Amino acid sequence: MVQFSSTKQYVATRDLIEAVNASITLEKPLLIKGEPGTGKTKLAQEIALKFETKLIKWNIKSTTKAHQGLYEYDAVSRLRDSQLGDKKVKDIANYIKKGVLWNAFEYKNKPVLLIDEIDKADIEFPNDLLQELDAMEFFVYETSSFIKAKQRPIVIITSNNEKDLPDAFLRRCFFHYISFPDIATLEKIIHVHYPNIKKNLINASIKSFLTIRDTAGIKKKPSTSELLDWLKLILADDIDAQDLMKNNNKNILPPLYGALLKNEADVELFQKIAFMSRSES
Repeated sequence: MVQFSSTKQYVATRDLIEAVNASITLEKPLLIKGEPGTGKTKLAQEIALKFETKLIKWNIKSTTKAHQGLYEYDAVSRLRDSQLGDKKVKDIANYIKKGVLWNAFEYKNKPVLLIDEIDKADIEFPNDLLQELDAMEFFVYETSSFIKAKQRPIVIITSNNEKDLPDAFLRRCFFHYISFPDIATLEKIIHVHYPNIKKNLINASIKSFLTIRDTAGIKKKPSTSELLDWLKLILADDIDAQDLMKNNNKNILPPLYGALLKNEADVELFQKIAFMSRSES
């Protein structure tokens, strides 16, 4: 039996690997939480690649309703076609639009179904999916037919922890929180994306990055994905480790800091810190 593990493009911790494989064995949705930019969505993509199957993605918005994942009935189009005398109005199935769950249920090989950022929807959204995710079937009232999954999908559900999820929903999931990586894991992640990067540049960039993350009062801590974006710019501009270390030692903003700091309050905070540091010197 194929087991999930780290891939060439994705560094997974032992705890995360165990969580993925446990959820697959139990045939329960894997609920992944963690701060934005820690690779939650990327995880689902890598699982699909590892198992050589299709990734079916459902991006959740504040206006998304659970029934949209099942199907939608286009009554307006049917009314218009009936007024035009179109013969296809006789078959109501012509006006049923399949949702992502329906598509996942019909896929022959075991697909990966990603329900991305479930916490964006209203509080009732997760509970409205309980029956369908448990039984892996649903009823289409317009055609009086049951749709049942040919293969139980590998279900990955991500959350940025913007709101609490209902207890009844949580009981049906296997849960894992992706903690922010330690330095050793950060180094592995950087090597995956930039295999030829020099060791001293890795050390200097991680030090600068962690200094920003650990600064008291920062509103939006930079994530792993933002570290990778920043490194891409550093390599493109051929900035060396010595330049980064000089900035670190002087307590000033690093070059191209716009990849790490994403609001004016945090920029002002670091400018004040730099000013105070220069004044003390």
